Amino acid sequence: MKSDCGGTCANFQSSPWHTGFLIQTAAVLSFLLSGSVQAADSATAKALVVNLCSACHGLDGNSTDPKFPKLAGRHPEYLVRELKEFVSGARKSDIMTPIAKTLDPDEFKGLGEYFGAQKPGSGVVLDQKMAASGMKLYQDGDEERGVPACSGCHSSTGAGSKRFPRLAGQHKEYLIQQMQDFRSDARSGAGSRLMREVTKRLSDDEIKAVAEYLTGL
Repeated sequence: MKSDCGGTCANFQSSPWHTGFLIQTAAVLSFLLSGSVQAADSATAKALVVNLCSACHGLDGNSTDPKFPKLAGRHPEYLVRELKEFVSGARKSDIMTPIAKTLDPDEFKGLGEYFGAQKPGSGVVLDQKMAASGMKLYQDGDEERGVPACSGCHSSTGAGSKRFPRLAGQHKEYLIQQMQDFRSDARSGAGSRLMREVTKRLSDDEIKAVAEYLTGL
């Protein structure tokens, strides 16, 4: 059928307004599709948490068993790197390695974003004097013994970053175990050299003091 719009259609299609309209339409469609993909990724992550992660780490990432770390509020990129290290063997765990290997690498990001978005909880400080001692070591270090301030990597609030884990509010028992593992070289994977060197300069009481301080943040 012959169009009866004359040259109007041709003029419209070649006009800047028409070009702008097409660009805006494409942008809207892209946004809607992106939102659909993100929603699907979020739903997949939630299902994985319910079926795989929640038994140890809790549905909201605030585990109640001190054997398992709290994941709520950790930086998504740090969590993704942890999962990759479990798969590669850079970090060893009889529990996490087989679980991480069952996941598709594309699912790591969704899990990281899920736990990163959860509100972290704090523990209870039982020994205020010990916590005060731990705070000084965490915030200032000990220059005479070559012990750097923990806050230099993990932040003054213990919130961590893309490179370093959140420590604030973590189970004190878990923190003590990890520092002892660094000190004994039981944790000797990539990126652990600094922690191994630092913890070898700390006494058992100092490790406990730092953990006591951190759990209350």
